[in-house]
Amino acid sequence: MNSSISQLLSLEKAKDLVDSTQAFLFDCDGVIWKGDKLIDGVPRTLDFLRSKGKKLVFVTNNSTKSRKQYANKFLSLGISVSEEEIFSSSFAAAMYLQLINFPQHKKVCCFFFFFVFFPVVSLHCFLSIQVYVIGEQGILEELQLAGFTALGGPEDGKKTVQLKSNCLFEHDKSVGAVVVGLDQYINYYKLQYGTLCIRENPGCLFIATNRDAVGHMTDLQEWPGAGCMVAAICGTTQKEPIVVGKPSTFLMDFLLKKFDISCSKMCMVGDRLDTDILFGQNAGCKTLLVLSGVTTLSALQDASNKTHPDYYTNKLSDIFEMLQP
Repeated sequence: MNSSISQLLSLEKAKDLVDSTQAFLFDCDGVIWKGDKLIDGVPRTLDFLRSKGKKLVFVTNNSTKSRKQYANKFLSLGISVSEEEIFSSSFAAAMYLQLINFPQHKKVCCFFFFFVFFPVVSLHCFLSIQVYVIGEQGILEELQLAGFTALGGPEDGKKTVQLKSNCLFEHDKSVGAVVVGLDQYINYYKLQYGTLCIRENPGCLFIATNRDAVGHMTDLQEWPGAGCMVAAICGTTQKEPIVVGKPSTFLMDFLLKKFDISCSKMCMVGDRLDTDILFGQNAGCKTLLVLSGVTTLSALQDASNKTHPDYYTNKLSDIFEMLQP
Protein backbone atom coordinates (compact mmCIF):
# COMPACT_ATOMS: atom_id res chain seq x y z
CA MET A 1 0.00 0.00 0.00
CA ASN A 2 1.18 3.52 -0.74
CA SER A 3 1.41 5.11 2.71
CA SER A 4 0.33 8.46 1.27
CA ILE A 5 -3.10 7.00 0.41
CA SER A 6 -4.18 6.03 3.94
CA GLN A 7 -2.49 7.87 6.77
CA LEU A 8 -2.00 6.54 10.28
CA LEU A 9 -3.85 8.85 12.66
CA SER A 10 -1.50 11.04 14.65
CA LEU A 11 -1.98 13.85 17.15
CA GLU A 12 -1.79 16.51 14.44
CA LYS A 13 -4.03 14.61 12.03
CA ALA A 14 -6.58 13.84 14.78
CA LYS A 15 -6.77 17.53 15.67
CA ASP A 16 -7.26 18.50 12.03
CA LEU A 17 -9.90 15.82 11.58
CA VAL A 18 -11.94 16.87 14.63
CA ASP A 19 -11.62 20.58 13.84
CA SER A 20 -12.79 20.13 10.23
CA THR A 21 -15.69 17.76 10.97
CA GLN A 22 -19.19 18.79 12.04
CA ALA A 23 -20.74 15.29 12.10
CA PHE A 24 -19.19 11.92 12.85
CA LEU A 25 -20.97 8.89 11.41
CA PHE A 26 -20.20 5.69 13.29
CA ASP A 27 -20.71 2.08 12.38
CA CYS A 28 -21.63 0.08 15.50
CA ASP A 29 -20.45 -3.55 15.26
CA GLY A 30 -16.66 -3.50 15.47
CA VAL A 31 -16.49 0.24 16.25
CA ILE A 32 -18.72 0.80 19.29
CA TRP A 33 -19.09 -2.80 20.40
CA LYS A 34 -18.46 -6.41 19.48
CA GLY A 35 -21.58 -8.49 20.05
CA ASP A 36 -22.78 -7.25 23.45
CA LYS A 37 -19.35 -6.14 24.71
CA LEU A 38 -18.45 -2.46 24.60
CA ILE A 39 -15.07 -1.65 23.05
CA ASP A 40 -12.73 0.05 25.53
CA GLY A 41 -12.77 3.83 25.66
CA VAL A 42 -15.86 4.39 23.51
CA PRO A 43 -18.07 6.25 26.06
CA ARG A 44 -15.46 8.88 26.95
CA THR A 45 -14.62 9.38 23.28
CA LEU A 46 -18.26 10.01 22.35
CA ASP A 47 -18.62 12.37 25.33
CA PHE A 48 -15.48 14.21 24.23
CA LEU A 49 -16.78 14.71 20.69
CA ARG A 50 -20.17 15.89 21.98
CA SER A 51 -18.36 18.40 24.24
CA LYS A 52 -16.74 19.78 21.09
CA GLY A 53 -20.18 20.37 19.58
CA LYS A 54 -19.98 17.52 17.08
CA LYS A 55 -23.10 15.83 15.76
CA LEU A 56 -22.98 12.06 16.33
CA VAL A 57 -24.87 9.64 14.07
CA PHE A 58 -24.82 5.86 14.26
CA VAL A 59 -25.21 4.06 10.93
CA THR A 60 -25.42 0.28 11.14
CA ASN A 61 -26.06 -2.39 8.53
CA ASN A 62 -27.22 -4.83 11.21
CA SER A 63 -30.98 -5.09 10.61
CA THR A 64 -31.81 -7.41 13.52
CA LYS A 65 -32.85 -4.47 15.71
CA SER A 66 -35.06 -1.42 15.25
CA ARG A 67 -33.89 2.09 16.20
CA LYS A 68 -35.73 1.76 19.51
CA GLN A 69 -34.04 -1.56 20.23
CA TYR A 70 -30.64 -0.07 19.38
CA ALA A 71 -31.26 2.91 21.68
CA ASN A 72 -31.99 0.40 24.44
CA LYS A 73 -28.78 -1.49 23.65
CA PHE A 74 -26.73 1.70 23.87
CA LEU A 75 -28.38 2.49 27.21
CA SER A 76 -27.65 -1.01 28.54
CA LEU A 77 -23.97 -0.37 27.74
CA GLY A 78 -24.01 2.96 29.58
CA ILE A 79 -24.29 5.26 26.54
CA SER A 80 -27.19 7.65 26.00
CA VAL A 81 -28.16 7.79 22.32
CA SER A 82 -31.54 8.93 20.96
CA GLU A 83 -33.50 7.07 18.29
CA GLU A 84 -33.10 10.11 16.02
CA GLU A 85 -29.33 9.57 16.02
CA ILE A 86 -29.62 5.95 14.86
CA PHE A 87 -29.92 4.87 11.22
CA SER A 88 -30.12 1.12 10.76
CA SER A 89 -30.59 -0.83 7.55
CA SER A 90 -33.94 -2.05 8.93
CA PHE A 91 -35.03 1.60 9.09
CA ALA A 92 -33.59 2.19 5.60
CA ALA A 93 -35.77 -0.60 4.16
CA ALA A 94 -38.90 1.03 5.59
CA MET A 95 -37.83 4.48 4.37
CA TYR A 96 -37.18 3.14 0.87
CA LEU A 97 -40.71 1.73 0.68
CA GLN A 98 -42.08 5.07 1.83
CA LEU A 99 -40.03 6.88 -0.81
CA ILE A 100 -41.51 4.79 -3.63
CA ASN A 101 -45.04 5.16 -2.18
CA PHE A 102 -45.47 1.46 -1.45
CA PRO A 103 -49.06 0.99 -0.11
CA GLN A 104 -49.35 1.55 3.67
CA HIS A 105 -52.12 -0.56 5.19
CA LYS A 106 -54.14 0.25 2.08
CA LYS A 107 -56.48 -1.98 0.14
CA VAL A 108 -56.20 -2.60 -3.55
CA CYS A 109 -59.58 -2.84 -5.19
CA CYS A 110 -60.18 -5.59 -7.72
CA PHE A 111 -63.23 -5.47 -9.98
CA PHE A 112 -65.09 -8.51 -11.27
CA PHE A 113 -67.74 -8.19 -13.96
CA PHE A 114 -70.57 -10.64 -14.57
CA PHE A 115 -72.50 -10.64 -17.82
CA VAL A 116 -74.44 -13.90 -17.70
CA PHE A 117 -77.81 -13.27 -16.01
CA PHE A 118 -77.36 -9.79 -14.58
CA PRO A 119 -76.41 -6.35 -15.87
CA VAL A 120 -72.81 -5.35 -15.35
CA VAL A 121 -72.07 -5.55 -11.65
CA SER A 122 -68.79 -4.68 -10.00
CA LEU A 123 -67.82 -6.51 -6.86
CA HIS A 124 -64.98 -5.20 -4.75
CA CYS A 125 -62.35 -7.63 -3.55
CA PHE A 126 -60.08 -5.92 -1.06
CA LEU A 127 -56.53 -7.17 -0.97
CA SER A 128 -53.84 -5.87 1.39
CA ILE A 129 -50.41 -5.39 -0.21
CA GLN A 130 -47.87 -6.93 2.15
CA VAL A 131 -44.13 -7.20 2.72
CA TYR A 132 -42.53 -10.59 3.36
CA VAL A 133 -39.51 -10.47 5.68
CA ILE A 134 -36.56 -12.83 5.64
CA GLY A 135 -34.93 -11.28 8.66
CA GLU A 136 -35.52 -10.53 12.31
CA GLN A 137 -37.65 -8.38 14.58
CA GLY A 138 -35.89 -5.11 13.74
CA ILE A 139 -37.17 -5.13 10.16
CA LEU A 140 -40.71 -6.05 11.22
CA GLU A 141 -40.81 -3.24 13.80
CA GLU A 142 -39.55 -0.56 11.42
CA LEU A 143 -41.96 -1.64 8.67
CA GLN A 144 -44.89 -1.57 11.09
CA LEU A 145 -43.87 1.83 12.48
CA ALA A 146 -43.78 3.15 8.91
CA GLY A 147 -47.33 1.85 8.36
CA PHE A 148 -46.67 -1.25 6.30
CA THR A 149 -48.23 -4.70 6.65
CA ALA A 150 -45.46 -7.24 7.20
CA LEU A 151 -45.34 -11.00 7.61
CA GLY A 152 -42.62 -13.60 8.02
CA GLY A 153 -39.65 -12.83 10.25
CA PRO A 154 -38.72 -14.96 13.30
CA GLU A 155 -42.16 -16.59 13.42
CA ASP A 156 -41.56 -18.34 10.11
CA GLY A 157 -38.28 -19.64 11.47
CA LYS A 158 -40.30 -22.25 13.33
CA LYS A 159 -41.98 -23.55 10.19
CA THR A 160 -40.89 -26.59 8.20
CA VAL A 161 -41.61 -28.07 4.80
CA GLN A 162 -42.34 -31.64 3.79
CA LEU A 163 -40.99 -32.55 0.39
CA LYS A 164 -43.27 -35.25 -0.99
CA SER A 165 -45.25 -36.10 -4.12
CA ASN A 166 -47.95 -33.65 -5.19
CA CYS A 167 -46.71 -31.08 -2.67
CA LEU A 168 -47.69 -27.51 -3.61
CA PHE A 169 -46.23 -24.75 -1.45
CA GLU A 170 -48.79 -21.97 -1.07
CA HIS A 171 -47.72 -18.35 -0.73
CA ASP A 172 -49.57 -15.06 -0.38
CA LYS A 173 -50.20 -13.55 -3.80
CA SER A 174 -50.61 -10.09 -2.24
CA VAL A 175 -46.94 -9.80 -1.22
CA GLY A 176 -45.50 -6.87 -3.17
CA ALA A 177 -42.01 -6.78 -1.67
CA VAL A 178 -39.58 -9.20 -0.05
CA VAL A 179 -37.05 -7.65 2.37
CA VAL A 180 -33.99 -9.78 3.13
CA GLY A 181 -31.60 -9.09 6.01
CA LEU A 182 -29.54 -10.88 8.61
CA ASP A 183 -31.58 -13.85 9.84
CA GLN A 184 -30.41 -16.40 12.41
CA TYR A 185 -33.74 -18.17 11.88
CA ILE A 186 -33.21 -18.72 8.14
CA ASN A 187 -34.66 -22.01 6.87
CA TYR A 188 -35.92 -23.76 3.75
CA TYR A 189 -39.48 -22.54 4.37
CA LYS A 190 -38.42 -18.89 4.22
CA LEU A 191 -36.26 -19.43 1.16
CA GLN A 192 -39.15 -21.02 -0.72
CA TYR A 193 -41.65 -18.38 0.40
CA GLY A 194 -39.45 -15.45 -0.62
CA THR A 195 -38.49 -17.12 -3.88
CA LEU A 196 -42.11 -17.74 -4.90
CA CYS A 197 -43.14 -14.16 -4.08
CA ILE A 198 -40.35 -12.65 -6.17
CA ARG A 199 -40.71 -15.07 -9.09
CA GLU A 200 -44.49 -15.38 -9.26
CA ASN A 201 -46.04 -12.18 -7.84
CA PRO A 202 -46.11 -9.57 -10.62
CA GLY A 203 -43.87 -6.60 -9.81
CA CYS A 204 -42.72 -7.96 -6.45
CA LEU A 205 -39.67 -6.05 -5.21
CA PHE A 206 -36.52 -7.75 -3.92
CA ILE A 207 -34.91 -5.50 -1.28
CA ALA A 208 -31.72 -6.28 0.66
CA THR A 209 -30.89 -4.44 3.85
CA ASN A 210 -27.20 -5.02 3.10
CA ARG A 211 -24.78 -7.58 1.70
CA ASP A 212 -22.18 -7.84 4.48
CA ALA A 213 -20.39 -11.18 4.21
CA VAL A 214 -19.75 -11.51 7.94
CA GLY A 215 -20.28 -9.60 11.19
CA HIS A 216 -19.34 -9.63 14.86
CA MET A 217 -22.52 -11.16 16.27
CA THR A 218 -20.46 -12.10 19.35
CA ASP A 219 -17.31 -10.55 20.78
CA LEU A 220 -15.07 -13.52 20.02
CA GLN A 221 -15.59 -14.29 16.32
CA GLU A 222 -17.27 -13.36 13.05
CA TRP A 223 -20.50 -15.01 11.90
CA PRO A 224 -22.25 -15.19 8.49
CA GLY A 225 -23.76 -11.82 7.60
CA ALA A 226 -26.83 -10.76 5.65
CA GLY A 227 -24.94 -11.31 2.41
CA CYS A 228 -25.33 -15.05 2.99
CA MET A 229 -29.15 -14.82 3.05
CA VAL A 230 -29.28 -12.33 0.16
CA ALA A 231 -27.04 -14.57 -1.99
CA ALA A 232 -29.39 -17.51 -1.43
CA ILE A 233 -32.37 -15.53 -2.76
CA CYS A 234 -30.28 -14.18 -5.65
CA GLY A 235 -29.46 -17.77 -6.54
CA THR A 236 -33.04 -19.00 -6.49
CA THR A 237 -34.61 -16.01 -8.25
CA GLN A 238 -31.74 -15.13 -10.62
CA LYS A 239 -32.34 -11.49 -9.70
CA GLU A 240 -30.26 -8.79 -8.04
CA PRO A 241 -31.72 -6.87 -5.08
CA ILE A 242 -32.21 -3.20 -4.37
CA VAL A 243 -29.65 -2.60 -1.58
CA VAL A 244 -30.59 0.11 0.94
CA GLY A 245 -27.76 -0.22 3.50
CA LYS A 246 -24.09 0.71 3.23
CA PRO A 247 -22.35 1.22 0.82
CA SER A 248 -25.50 2.34 -1.03
CA THR A 249 -25.91 6.12 -0.84
CA PHE A 250 -29.63 5.82 0.00
CA LEU A 251 -29.03 6.29 3.75
CA MET A 252 -26.64 9.16 3.09
CA ASP A 253 -29.24 10.99 1.00
CA PHE A 254 -31.64 10.63 3.93
CA LEU A 255 -29.01 11.91 6.40
CA LEU A 256 -28.23 14.95 4.28
CA LYS A 257 -31.89 15.98 4.16
CA LYS A 258 -32.34 15.47 7.90
CA PHE A 259 -29.23 17.22 9.23
CA ASP A 260 -28.40 19.69 6.43
CA ILE A 261 -24.65 19.17 6.78
CA SER A 262 -22.29 19.06 3.82
CA CYS A 263 -20.66 15.70 3.12
CA SER A 264 -17.27 17.42 3.20
CA LYS A 265 -17.97 18.24 6.86
CA MET A 266 -18.76 14.62 7.75
CA CYS A 267 -16.46 11.76 8.72
CA MET A 268 -17.49 8.11 8.39
CA VAL A 269 -15.85 5.91 11.03
CA GLY A 270 -16.04 2.17 10.38
CA ASP A 271 -14.27 -1.16 10.58
CA ARG A 272 -15.08 -2.44 7.08
CA LEU A 273 -13.57 -1.28 3.81
CA ASP A 274 -16.30 -2.67 1.53
CA THR A 275 -19.24 -1.10 3.40
CA ASP A 276 -18.31 1.67 5.86
CA ILE A 277 -15.35 3.25 4.10
CA LEU A 278 -16.84 2.82 0.62
CA PHE A 279 -20.10 4.33 1.91
CA GLY A 280 -18.25 7.43 3.09
CA GLN A 281 -16.17 7.70 -0.06
CA ASN A 282 -19.20 7.32 -2.34
CA ALA A 283 -20.75 10.35 -0.62
CA GLY A 284 -17.59 12.45 -0.48
CA CYS A 285 -17.06 12.20 3.30
CA LYS A 286 -13.79 11.97 5.18
CA THR A 287 -13.14 8.38 6.25
CA LEU A 288 -11.49 6.80 9.29
CA LEU A 289 -10.90 3.05 9.50
CA VAL A 290 -10.61 1.50 12.95
CA LEU A 291 -8.88 -1.86 13.26
CA SER A 292 -11.04 -3.06 16.16
CA GLY A 293 -13.46 -5.00 13.96
CA VAL A 294 -13.44 -6.88 10.67
CA THR A 295 -10.59 -5.25 8.69
CA THR A 296 -7.02 -6.03 9.72
CA LEU A 297 -3.94 -3.94 9.00
CA SER A 298 -2.67 -6.64 6.64
CA ALA A 299 -5.95 -6.53 4.69
CA LEU A 300 -5.73 -2.74 4.45
CA GLN A 301 -2.15 -2.89 3.21
CA ASP A 302 -2.68 -5.81 0.84
CA ALA A 303 -1.79 -4.93 -2.75
CA SER A 304 -5.19 -6.21 -3.95
CA ASN A 305 -7.10 -3.74 -1.77
CA LYS A 306 -8.52 -0.85 -3.79
CA THR A 307 -10.42 0.94 -1.01
CA HIS A 308 -8.24 3.27 1.02
CA PRO A 309 -9.58 5.41 3.89
CA ASP A 310 -8.16 8.86 4.57
CA TYR A 311 -6.97 7.72 7.99
CA TYR A 312 -6.68 4.54 10.02
CA THR A 313 -6.10 3.80 13.70
CA ASN A 314 -6.42 0.90 16.14
CA LYS A 315 -9.64 1.91 17.89
CA LEU A 316 -12.06 4.82 18.25
CA SER A 317 -10.73 5.89 21.64
CA ASP A 318 -7.37 6.77 20.05
CA ILE A 319 -9.00 10.12 19.19
CA PHE A 320 -9.70 10.86 22.85
CA GLU A 321 -6.34 9.62 24.04
CA MET A 322 -4.55 11.88 21.55
CA LEU A 323 -6.65 15.00 22.12
CA GLN A 324 -7.71 14.90 25.77
CA PRO A 325 -6.70 18.06 27.68
